[in-house]
Amino acid sequence: MLVALLVLILAMFGFVKIAEELGEGVTLFSAGYLALERKYGAMWLVGAAIGGGGVLSIVMKQLFNRGRPDIVPHLIAVTSPSFPSGHSMLGAIMYITLGALLARFATRRRTKVYLLTVALLTTFVVGASRVYLGVHYPSDVLAGWSAGLIWALTCWLVARYLQYRGTVDRAGRL
Repeated sequence: MLVALLVLILAMFGFVKIAEELGEGVTLFSAGYLALERKYGAMWLVGAAIGGGGVLSIVMKQLFNRGRPDIVPHLIAVTSPSFPSGHSMLGAIMYITLGALLARFATRRRTKVYLLTVALLTTFVVGASRVYLGVHYPSDVLAGWSAGLIWALTCWLVARYLQYRGTVDRAGRL
């Protein structure tokens, strides 16, 4: 009940719409910032994580081809397959990748906790909104979060491996 109330309040204030629609802008803004700071390795990590996650989402949707729920009226128009939730998956990939990346560059522990908490909360709200809007089953959202988290962690492990090999330094430079 509390979660539904939180999602409703945030949706009324447009947070969910802003979080969903700003995804591409946040990605481009982040990549631009990292390029200006000459953190090319980190920039490519963000691009590969989000671009690859988008392709993975499309492939999974076509593979499963699950219809949208018809239990309640949809509050928005959607036409793509339901499983997994692309918004949940890409939200998890984008916000968790950026939160973890920013936390890695932060020096204070409370700043790291803040960045990761905001990333996780934003991911949760975007996913919960999809169920609230009636366009996804809860299992679609859980699958999207899971696939997004697995993809983000895979990208992060590849980045760590490249750091270990010396291809990318700790500061995110090639």
